[in-house]
Amino acid sequence: MKNVYCSLFGHDFKVSKNVTYHVKEYQCKHCKTEMTINGNGKFIPLTPKHKEINSVLNRVHNKRLEKSQRLLMAN
Repeated sequence: MKNVYCSLFGHDFKVSKNVTYHVKEYQCKHCKTEMTINGNGKFIPLTPKHKEINSVLNRVHNKRLEKSQRLLMAN
């Protein structure tokens, strides 16, 4: 039934995870389909490969934020 809704009216994607400021993971409210943003800014299915890429990207992003916060505190 949920897939019928999405096929008739389209998916209703909500942000499920903020990876960085620009990269996010999305999940359809009705059918639970997961999508993410690729390097060109287009929606693509969230495969295990892309989950791993987003995880590493999130880790690097958070380390950079921590480093910049430490630098601001030192000044």
